[in-house]
Amino acid sequence: MPTTPPAAPPGPTGPVAPTKVPVGPAAAFVLVWSSGYILGPASVAAAGPLSVLGYRFVLAALLAGVLARWLRGPLRVTRPVLVRVAGVGLVMNAVQFGLMYLAFDAGLAPTLGALLHSLSPVLTVLLAGVLLEERVGLVQVLGFVLGVAGVLVVLGPDVEGAGGPLGLGLGVVATLALSLGTLGQRWLGGTERGLDPLWSLTLQLAVSAPPMLLLGLTLEGPWPVTDLSQAVVTVVLLAAVNSVLGLFLLGAVVRRGGAGASSSVFFLSPPVTAVMAWLAFGDVLGPRQLAGLLLASVGVAIALRGGLASRS
Repeated sequence: MPTTPPAAPPGPTGPVAPTKVPVGPAAAFVLVWSSGYILGPASVAAAGPLSVLGYRFVLAALLAGVLARWLRGPLRVTRPVLVRVAGVGLVMNAVQFGLMYLAFDAGLAPTLGALLHSLSPVLTVLLAGVLLEERVGLVQVLGFVLGVAGVLVVLGPDVEGAGGPLGLGLGVVATLALSLGTLGQRWLGGTERGLDPLWSLTLQLAVSAPPMLLLGLTLEGPWPVTDLSQAVVTVVLLAAVNSVLGLFLLGAVVRRGGAGASSSVFFLSPPVTAVMAWLAFGDVLGPRQLAGLLLASVGVAIALRGGLASRS
């Protein structure tokens, strides 16, 4: 998954203006974001999940740093801002991706991973209501309930076929970490003002690489690679396409469509991932899974549209 596709997939919290979604950048963003759920499982099939993430973060930080220096000039950041950005980056990257890649390694299906993550913007709103005492509308609660119901329908009785309790549990906690990280980005708020998003991404990737590399070395050994060519290709694509290109596409969507635009297309990721998984792995969804996928996507769409309407 990207995700960091963009460094932090934005949730629908905060003041947004209901504007038209730019079709071109939004479609490209959905494709890039969804491709992460294909490249992630492909990468952990070729090497240890923690080591994959460590090398992905190293390469992505280097690419983002070079672009930031070229396009934005030298880094200027105070120590308090650096500490906050680093802390949020650890949650968004090391914790969230680490858990999701371990879930993929345990057998979590790509479409189910995308489906869990698609609930994150709505979960972020609910967490903001609990933790920040922000107003949460009934429509958003209803949408989240429908989304969860859709996930349960997709799962059905075959939990083992979905990665077992371990894979599913890791995926759920990864989704929670994504929502908490998104709230963390908001917590940065004004303290991050003046720090370019590309430099912020660079810092968040850079601080996430060492713990992943250390954990990979400790738990997976010095050479946890079973298919070198596949590992190299997937890591390069994850770093360059999902982590770096994803940020530029996200920026284009936000600039042309407003802060709520990227969230409003979030629900498209699971069906796009399902098509990609069919093309890449031959994964076929039965009628029950398709019905659950549709129910979850509709639930997320209702919740996000309701959130935008309540702020207009």
